[in-house]
Amino acid sequence: MDHKVIDGKAIAAAIRKEIAAEVAAMIDADLEAPHLAAVIVGEDPASQTYVASKEKACHEVGITSTVYRLPESTSEKELLDIVHFLNNDPEVDGFIVQLPLPDHIDPNTILEAIDPAKDVDGFHPRNIGRMTLGLPAYLPATPYGIVELIKRSNIAISGKHCVVLGRSNIVGTPVSILLSRKHEDADATVTLCHSRTKNLAEITRQADVLIAAIGKVEFVTADMVKEGAVVIDVGIHRVADTHSPKGYRISGDVDFAGVLPKVSKITPVPGGVGPMTIVSLLKNTLLARKKEVYP
Repeated sequence: MDHKVIDGKAIAAAIRKEIAAEVAAMIDADLEAPHLAAVIVGEDPASQTYVASKEKACHEVGITSTVYRLPESTSEKELLDIVHFLNNDPEVDGFIVQLPLPDHIDPNTILEAIDPAKDVDGFHPRNIGRMTLGLPAYLPATPYGIVELIKRSNIAISGKHCVVLGRSNIVGTPVSILLSRKHEDADATVTLCHSRTKNLAEITRQADVLIAAIGKVEFVTADMVKEGAVVIDVGIHRVADTHSPKGYRISGDVDFAGVLPKVSKITPVPGGVGPMTIVSLLKNTLLARKKEVYP
């Protein structure tokens, strides 16, 4: 692998080893292993893939995993009943409700019904609020993974200019908060851009660290990147490709081949941020089991 390419798989594997050692020590001490549950409604292929990867990762580190697979026709009330059941199940340390949900279910209603102490996805308003104030919280998995990826790649960001492309509540907004707050692994100056930003390329060219989470295939091109910048690509898209046996290839929000010659470090897609998202969910589950955020 090119020395410029950040190996998210290897970093995630190292963190999984650390988690597995801690879980093994719990079991040796006759304590229950952490238990993570996931609820998935409908047949969204990306969600199915993610939940399957989560199950596999749990198995690898010794975390108990349960999945509730519900039909597309599940009503909002039925889903809320399952959320309340999991909130009150003493055997489940944390759980996620996989997004997106079918159109007839309001995701905010569901997320707000989750007990913040079991919200290992870090999306409940209480956890978002605690994160914003720098209090102990379950951090949203992808932003948490990005910060850890930067830290473990020995990229110093204190005082650097980080530009975040995308303002979603899942990635862009929380990662902009995490990178800017007063912390040894943060202290960056952050600019948050989005689809309405004027002179976008002018701003991205100022970035020491550019985080692309705008949800558009290969949107970031070489002319948008400063020489020697670090580029973190959060996007993941299936692009039709007749040369591939699968009929598609996976691409990110960055034109990887075009940008690679200019950067000092870059994450690939796949194999960059993706593995870090799942490992962050495992870390949150371990925190939930240890009652470190909500004693």
